[in-house]
Amino acid sequence: MNAAPSLNPAAAPPTGRVLVVDDHRQARESMSDILRQAGHRVECVSSAAEALQTLDGESFDLVITDLQMPGMSGLDFMRHLQRRPHGAQVVMVTAYATVTSAVEAMKYGAFDYLEKPFAAERLENLVSRAVGHGRLLDAGTRLSPAAVSGESVAMIGSSRPMQELRARLALAAPTSETILIGGESGAGKELVARSVHAASRRATTPLVSLNCPVLSAQLMESELFGHERGAFTGAETARTGRFELADRGTILLDEISEIDPGLQAKLLRVLQERSFERVGSSKTIEVDVRVLATTNRDLRAEVAAGRFREDLFFRLAVIPLEIPPLRQRRDDIGELTDHFLRRAAARLHREACELTAGARSLLAEYHWPGNVRELENIITRGSVLNAGRPIGADELRPWLIDAAGAAASAPRDEMPLGLSLREMERKMIQATLEHFDGHRAKTAEALGIGIRTLSGKLKEYGYAPRAKRLAGAC
Repeated sequence: MNAAPSLNPAAAPPTGRVLVVDDHRQARESMSDILRQAGHRVECVSSAAEALQTLDGESFDLVITDLQMPGMSGLDFMRHLQRRPHGAQVVMVTAYATVTSAVEAMKYGAFDYLEKPFAAERLENLVSRAVGHGRLLDAGTRLSPAAVSGESVAMIGSSRPMQELRARLALAAPTSETILIGGESGAGKELVARSVHAASRRATTPLVSLNCPVLSAQLMESELFGHERGAFTGAETARTGRFELADRGTILLDEISEIDPGLQAKLLRVLQERSFERVGSSKTIEVDVRVLATTNRDLRAEVAAGRFREDLFFRLAVIPLEIPPLRQRRDDIGELTDHFLRRAAARLHREACELTAGARSLLAEYHWPGNVRELENIITRGSVLNAGRPIGADELRPWLIDAAGAAASAPRDEMPLGLSLREMERKMIQATLEHFDGHRAKTAEALGIGIRTLSGKLKEYGYAPRAKRLAGAC
């Protein structure tokens, strides 16, 4: 196997050999194209039997397998892999209707699973994490708190706020205490959560995550705690919940403020007693799970408004970690910019682009409503569209959106005063959506947030949902 990944803060995401197993030619080619663009070496086969033959003579860092395949299914393939040494991490790909089987695959050693349709960026991120995780295990090492900063984009930066955050993370990560991670959208909350897990004593156990805003109250309860067959209409088979799946590991509850008030009481009990019942069952299941939660809202304000339980808040905020927005750590913008330029160059197989002094000054003065994610998107876009000359301020300026939807050249003291952060966020999203004639993908990209996050915000504001367009869907 390859050597352990570099822990240099500017290092590109780890790349490696990937075996894609899928009986659908178009799906194989789509995943292969995405991963090759990201720098991975990819081989494709059309069946699990063919994959087993390939693994007899070759070694891979990662195997991506479809769940539903003729002959030997993805689950049967996983069972075969569990009985033989192969040295690869495994990711299961599944349609939404078969997520139950996918999470079962994690019991047979799968690193994670991916639902169809999926965004190209999500596939890239998952594959990079899986490859990096496998190499750390091969090297017989685990990330120390001091090394976390090199593996997570969210931890890059030499500013005082980032030094303080890393110091708190170094103290908190090795424990099993519950951590509440706060910060604006795009600041890197999920990446910090993964860094906490990687630096913990549970680093070799699963990190199971759940994106709270995208599910209804009934589906959320089933996702968290599982259900028995016949527990409700449509429950044709039993389902293992995320807490049960994360036993002896870590669960990440992303944007926990979106959990329905009625479900908050059940979640409180799990945090207090480490036990729960599946929906439709009276059997108590005990688990050993570390809980990490993220929120982009002020939970104290949510408690005061009666939208979030005070006792649950105190159970979650045993150790609070606040991710500073990018505009409060402007000293890190240059370092992050250089990192993203190098990473984009590695993916595109070309020399890193250069920025003029004016472009760097513009980036340093911009207020970054989308935070680190927005900066990465801007740098990636500039790198892709670059024609071989230094990128100037005039080229970047149209991509930067201020609170009124105009170019970001206006002085910061002209920002409207007296608005709450939540209201300012709403106005910014509405203005950007109107600027792009309701096109959600373009709006999300301009704001530096994901389409799911944008859809959740629009739902909160009362907009009717529209069809999603995800790049790289298979």
